[in-house]
Amino acid sequence: MCLAIPGRIVEIVDEEKGLAKAEVSGVRRTISVGLLDEVRVGDWVLIHVGFAIQKVDEVEARRTLDFLRQLGQAYQDEVRQFAESQIEG
Repeated sequence: MCLAIPGRIVEIVDEEKGLAKAEVSGVRRTISVGLLDEVRVGDWVLIHVGFAIQKVDEVEARRTLDFLRQLGQAYQDEVRQFAESQIEG
C-alpha cells in the first residue's frame, strides 16, 4: 500500500532545489517540496513517495495521523518505507 501521509516541515534543506526535511512519527527525512508554493518550517504537508503534494492544516494532519494509526500494520509499513527513503540534495 502506498499512502500519502502527513508530515511536518522541520527544516528547509535547499530552497533552490525545493528540498526540505519533514518529520513523520519521529522519523525525519529530506523530501521534495518543489510541487508546492511557499513551504515554511512548521507547515504540515501530505507526503507521497518523497514528494509533498499538498499543504494541510495541523488539525487535519493530526486527525489523519490518528486515523492512519488505527490501520495498524499498513501505517507502520508506510512509516518504515518513509524511514528507508531519502532524496539526495
